[in-house]
Parts: sequence; C-alpha cells; structure tokens
Amino acid sequence: MANYNTERRWTTPSKRAASYVEERKNKVHMHGQKEGKPLTDYEAGLRSGYLQCQSDHAGLFRYKQAMDAGLSKAEAKKFSKEKGTKLPKGKKSA
Repeated sequence: MANYNTERRWTTPSKRAASYVEERKNKVHMHGQKEGKPLTDYEAGLRSGYLQCQSDHAGLFRYKQAMDAGLSKAEAKKFSKEKGTKLPKGKKSA
C-alpha cells in the first residue's frame, strides 16, 4: 500500500471505473484493508469518480511526458507516481 499522500495512485480510468461501479452497486469495499465492510456515503461519493479522474489524468499525462522525454517504461511509471517531481536533468519534456 502506498504511504498516505506521498505517492500518486493512478490507474487507467476505464479499469478504475469498472471496479468502482461494482463497489457502488454492492455498497461494499471489494479491495484493500476495508474489504467486505460497507461503504460510507462519503466513500460512495468518492467512487463517483471526479476526484480519482483528476489523479488518473495527471498520472497518465506525467507518464506520457516521461516517455516522450526518453525514459524507460519502468522509469516513466515511477515518475508518474511521484508528486511534485521534475524530469531528471538531461531529459527534456516535449
């Protein structure tokens, strides 16, 4: 599990949406530490997707930015999950 608020946790939006639809239908956590526990109204609201959508798009943008700068897939994935970092020196974004 990622340390709270130190790592951007993003995924492909369509994958997140499919999982969240199931959780909202069942009104129960289906992943992680709270698996099997009921969703609160707040958690159900988060699963409506707006806040996660922002993070997913930011992560995807940073991944593509790193790939365009010549980083490997593994380096680009690591870069896209870091908050507030810049591309390594010698690498320029397009």
